[in-house]
Amino acid sequence: MTETPNPSAPHHLPWFITEPGQTDGLLVASGIFLLVVLVALGNLYFQLHALPERWAHKRSPVQLQIVAVLAILALFTHNSIFWVAALLLALVQLPDFATPIYSMADSLKGLAGRSRAPGAASGDSGTMSADSAPAGEEPTQVANVEIVEVTVIEPADIAVETPTKGRTDA
Repeated sequence: MTETPNPSAPHHLPWFITEPGQTDGLLVASGIFLLVVLVALGNLYFQLHALPERWAHKRSPVQLQIVAVLAILALFTHNSIFWVAALLLALVQLPDFATPIYSMADSLKGLAGRSRAPGAASGDSGTMSADSAPAGEEPTQVANVEIVEVTVIEPADIAVETPTKGRTDA
């Protein structure tokens, strides 16, 4: 059944106008295009939020965890300050304070003739008594120390006179 077009309609219709009852190709193409753009923008958004975490993988594990928490807070709260803080923290190399301190402690123990307890890696607290020495050696005395009794004075024990108004000492 063919229908005759309205006599007042133009004789040539554009390609995107479909006949009644037919599938609208432009609508389908627009829907697919919007869906692809939406997925691409979502992927870009999540990749952008993961940027500080990817940069922090080169840093220490503690720094990575802090950056990851800040990034996830920024993602869920939409507060950009968390993301900026995570980005700045990922870019900055935090100084390693533990390694020089452990190195100094090991050097001092070496000078004193002692070594660190076995299994005490960096980050572990190696406990060692004052009279411990390497196996088979006598402990060496490092210095003569005189123990002095120290009395702690509490601020409440100190009596302070406060001047009064109108007082004359003449």
